[in-house]
Amino acid sequence: MIDDLPPLRDVIQRHGLSARKSLGQNFLLDLNLTAKIARAAGDLTGADVLEVGPGPGGLTRGLLAAGARKVVAVEKDARCLPALAEIAAAYPGRLDVIEGDALEVDIAQHLTPPIKIAANLPYNVGTALLTRWLDPPQWPPFWDSLTLMFQREVAERIVAKPGSKAYGRLSILAEWRSEARIVMDLPPQAFTPPPKVRSAVVHLVARPEPLYPANPRILRDVVAQAFQQRRKMMRASLKRYPDIETALVTAGIDPKARAETVDLERFCALARVLDGKG
Repeated sequence: MIDDLPPLRDVIQRHGLSARKSLGQNFLLDLNLTAKIARAAGDLTGADVLEVGPGPGGLTRGLLAAGARKVVAVEKDARCLPALAEIAAAYPGRLDVIEGDALEVDIAQHLTPPIKIAANLPYNVGTALLTRWLDPPQWPPFWDSLTLMFQREVAERIVAKPGSKAYGRLSILAEWRSEARIVMDLPPQAFTPPPKVRSAVVHLVARPEPLYPANPRILRDVVAQAFQQRRKMMRASLKRYPDIETALVTAGIDPKARAETVDLERFCALARVLDGKG
């Protein structure tokens, strides 16, 4: 055991916490696994940790046991609050629970740097939250690292390289502003209820500045257009831009190339050309 609190199965039974599909919930009950995820987040001593969707608190307990200075947990499901209150009582002054939707709460004001984010993200909001954390108005962001669980398919999209089927908008955004790698695989049977897909934990460390210079808005737009119809040639998918063939050639991209073969450096070069800075 990582602490003196009861096993999670007992907690779930006592509080009647059946996982709800509508909230994207799949509870991870093995405290050895939650402790392993907490360790994957790196040295937590002296750091505040943001957790989204703690549920009955398995990962919360792992993060606190690993030495997090403070954990701020955002939970939408009010049924989980009594179980989280028990953890807060066992770790005095180190767990703040905010009831609300992580997509709507201004989380940064509740945390003191250095800040790490670690979460078994609800499947239905995982990608939206990751995109928000990787694409804030200012860079560097309020967080130092992200240690997040996704469906394996989403995890593969985050770390994908050019030429692979998983490579796309998420891969480019992640590589541009972070160093990302998959650090853990989890089978469906690790969860209650077991999802129909495998899961994986991705660790992302924020870069001090983006890997290549580019206007974020233009890069975001170019990449979205290019991958909207990923089988089209770039000159066709980006035809809304004036004189796109010349711009592509200037950026070192074959106008007949498809988006899935173009690397981040070339996309950033194209964004600079379209911004008049190439």
